[in-house]
Amino acid sequence: MPAIKIRDAEIFYKDTGKVASGETLVFAHGLLWDNEMFSAQVEALKDDYRCIAFDFRGQGQSESTPSGYDMGSLALDTKELIETLVDGPVHFLGLSMGGFIGMRLAIHHPDLLKSVLLLETTADPEPEENKPRYRKLAFIAKWFGVGIIADKIMDIMFSQSFLNDTEKAEVKQKCIDRLKMLNRWEFGKAVKGVIDRNGVYGALNKINLPTLIVVGDEDVATTPAKAERMHKAIKGSQLITIEKAGHSSCMEQPEAVTKAITGFLNAL
Repeated sequence: MPAIKIRDAEIFYKDTGKVASGETLVFAHGLLWDNEMFSAQVEALKDDYRCIAFDFRGQGQSESTPSGYDMGSLALDTKELIETLVDGPVHFLGLSMGGFIGMRLAIHHPDLLKSVLLLETTADPEPEENKPRYRKLAFIAKWFGVGIIADKIMDIMFSQSFLNDTEKAEVKQKCIDRLKMLNRWEFGKAVKGVIDRNGVYGALNKINLPTLIVVGDEDVATTPAKAERMHKAIKGSQLITIEKAGHSSCMEQPEAVTKAITGFLNAL
């Protein structure tokens, strides 16, 4: 699979190739995950859209760098990635951290986008009461390994419906195994970039692109109330709630999320 030099980092990406429609859909993953979290959606959509799914610096198979993990820097990475790989505007789908980047692109670089799809994300800064807990998790991960806190991360990232569903035990175990493989030295850089981010809620009225907002009804990290707040602030946006899903809805309820994406894009 290819990698591309973007600013000071080698960025890993997967590209399904051009399609007859000429439409491109770019996927941006959430904190601690990588492009593989969208594997079900890419498989379902690759015949109709050129699907490009990449790993943010320091995550997945992209290069780790000493700095550049703040949301502004990641947005610049993503801007250059799109400009380099695609001739013309794209549909941009971002989940959680990927959604932070999607909003920034839609606000500051709308010419790069045809539409923006925001999954399990928020326009607000990280609540102050959450920061000590996340910093503690990052500290433990650095000195003792990510495996020791995998269960706590799963409780944040997934719904209780998913975690308690015996039919999804295999998917759950794969997610735990992926978390245990995370580089403990890079873990804290990515977490810090997310929890120290600035909010963009006050600029959401600048988004004039077709916008889809998707939220799991059991998301405890970026709650349905935050999705509703974004929906009210972005004129003409659509809001879809996924049942029995948490902060990783594309992996928890892949068919429902794919249906939401295709319905939105087909209507454009």
